Amino acid sequence: MADDDTRVRKLQVANSRPEDSGRGIAHLPRAWMASLALAEGDVVEIVGKRTTPARAVLPYAEDEGLEIIRIDGLQRANAGVGSGDFVEVRKVESKPATRVVFAPASQNLRLQGSANALKRTFLGRPLCQGDTVSTVGQQRVSDMPPMVTQHLRAPAYALQEIRLAVIATVPKGIVHIDAETEIDLRADYQEPKEARRADVTYDDIGGMASTIDQLREMVELPLRYPELFQRLGVDPPKGVLLHGPPGTGKTRLARAVANESDAEFFLINGPEIMGSAYGESEKRLREVFEEASANAPSIVFIDEIDSIAPKRDRVQGEAEKRLVAQLLTLMDGLEARANLVVIAATNRPEALDEALRRPGRFDREIIVGVPDERGRREILGIHTRGMPLAEDVDLGELARTTYGFVGADLAALTREAAIEAVRRIMPRLNLSEQTIPPEVLDTLSVLRSDFVEAIKRVQPSAMREVMVQTPTVRWEDIGGLDDAQMRLKEGVELPMKEPLAFRRLGIRPAKGFLLYGPPGTGKTLLAKAVAREAQANFIATKSSDLLSKWYGESEQQIARLFARARQVAPCVVFIDELDSLVPARGGGMGEPQVTERVVNTILAEMDGLEELQSVVVIGATNRPNLIDPALMRPGRFDELIYVGVPSAEGRARILKIQTGKMPLADDVDLGVVADRTERFTGADLEDVVRRAGLTALRESRDNVRVTMAHFTAALKESRASVTPEMEEEYRAISAKLKQDAMSMQPIGFIAPGMVQGRGPKGSD
Repeated sequence: MADDDTRVRKLQVANSRPEDSGRGIAHLPRAWMASLALAEGDVVEIVGKRTTPARAVLPYAEDEGLEIIRIDGLQRANAGVGSGDFVEVRKVESKPATRVVFAPASQNLRLQGSANALKRTFLGRPLCQGDTVSTVGQQRVSDMPPMVTQHLRAPAYALQEIRLAVIATVPKGIVHIDAETEIDLRADYQEPKEARRADVTYDDIGGMASTIDQLREMVELPLRYPELFQRLGVDPPKGVLLHGPPGTGKTRLARAVANESDAEFFLINGPEIMGSAYGESEKRLREVFEEASANAPSIVFIDEIDSIAPKRDRVQGEAEKRLVAQLLTLMDGLEARANLVVIAATNRPEALDEALRRPGRFDREIIVGVPDERGRREILGIHTRGMPLAEDVDLGELARTTYGFVGADLAALTREAAIEAVRRIMPRLNLSEQTIPPEVLDTLSVLRSDFVEAIKRVQPSAMREVMVQTPTVRWEDIGGLDDAQMRLKEGVELPMKEPLAFRRLGIRPAKGFLLYGPPGTGKTLLAKAVAREAQANFIATKSSDLLSKWYGESEQQIARLFARARQVAPCVVFIDELDSLVPARGGGMGEPQVTERVVNTILAEMDGLEELQSVVVIGATNRPNLIDPALMRPGRFDELIYVGVPSAEGRARILKIQTGKMPLADDVDLGVVADRTERFTGADLEDVVRRAGLTALRESRDNVRVTMAHFTAALKESRASVTPEMEEEYRAISAKLKQDAMSMQPIGFIAPGMVQGRGPKGSD
């Protein structure tokens, strides 16, 4: 190697992609690989505070020309460096190991298993004493030696990732496992001679890249480079408050930051700090902070902080008030540049004492929200690292269908899918034997059907309190409502799928849609279809569910409904029979009626949706003239969509959809049936099809076809639920609504045949 190639090689460390976690590879710049005479698959030594080996591979396409080395969280822990640090990189030769001793990397893990399975998993993997390695992430580099490219689909331990510590190697130094290596697996954890924290790293957290960046600059910088703040003459940040729905990964994120910062981690679980004796709680809190200061740099993480620092004017007990005061004192008492940062987590930030939520105590509040589709894909990738997935499993498809799921929900989903896979092989197991045959383990894999079954059992945790559905209705399942379909596509589906197009033109998407028309025309079906096609959550609620006899309860129910919708956006909120929830105000006597307070709450909530994108409200009613006019203006219900009776062509389409699973005789002409069902709604046509099937069964239980005669008999028993007079009345209402929505005058109009509190003649 030339003289200039023997100089110390220093590269800046960056995080690798989640899918490369555990593979033991390092992405190096092409120029550096050329200058070090490295081919893909060669072993390099990465030197930080400690030394660890890796196999060199080419950089990611987006890194071309950058002077960085991308390694995963385990390798960063093994080298004793963090993202942004500089490391030396040298080419080395790894020796074949005659013996390697592994043990569990965490105290709460006890292992039993085949050493041969470990040999297959780590075949060709370079490692050295003191490393932490993972049983997932195999080498897949085509230019590597043949022994390296041998690839086991999954470790034969369990359907999860297992982290192992390398206790000893013979010979010492950098070695690799080959076919002759003897593997010794210790069952119990052994305290390493050098402390290497690698239980949770940034690689184990998906869907929150921007949150990690915010937290790193608030926590890692003060702990690792306090001199920066000294030079600038400012105090480093003292605290960060993480808040968001349960299960989004707040605790896991704090632990990863502590590990990556190489800081001591002190955990305070809110309820555990409470003591029964006078002053005991405050003493426990002081002790934790004193120990953290003595072991700086350190992070104090307070989980469920709302339980120990609630608003003092809301609690009765003196102990709680003293504990809040003690925490305020401790956080103010942190000396500048004390290398101590407090991170707190809560899903109820509004319950915290206001004195905590100011700069100097919690300097920044970071929202850890519900992950988007890309985030869910990353999280699924992390949780299925150690899982033998079948070829038909598409994690991208799973990410698309699990909207509203947080990290904990996705972890539960993968666990349920694994249990489904185990359930399939149960008949092949002999439970009297203590071990599972290797041939059974080798064939074990998780199929797409396992995930399909698991999704049925796992509901998004943020949506447990409200009725949530993943609608199955598609646009092709709806016939005869082309105009309403087109307006909903433009108003709901387009903004959720193409938000940039709206921003480019400087327009805001519609917030609300009011579907009105006779009963049975398909208003609810339209709302379900638009939620399905826009790939949004669907919260369906009835007016009766939101109204309560207790004062103030109805308004709280509505506020909670909208808060949930914001948390699980994109979301479609569907309110059926809207007229009973938000009738025109001013009709009550004396004290404001409960419905008047509800109207005020909904008006405020819908105006408040401006800042939160991807939440759409769809209301349905067959009595639009009773709804408060303030709701029916642009900015609240922007679009008033009349859903009327279908045309002859629309009826033919509806009949075709309704008879999709019905065996029809050759003489059945759905066009003729459509012509004979004028003013029939979708519900009426469904009734005709049902009656035709019943007529066929009544004639003979052995009938396998439904004939035209059966439809003719069904038509004699059916009738249109919409009369010509009702159609005319709705046309008049439609014209009046549009006029009044523009002028914002109260709708005092009652069409002929309409009585206050009742729908058109013949309506339900």
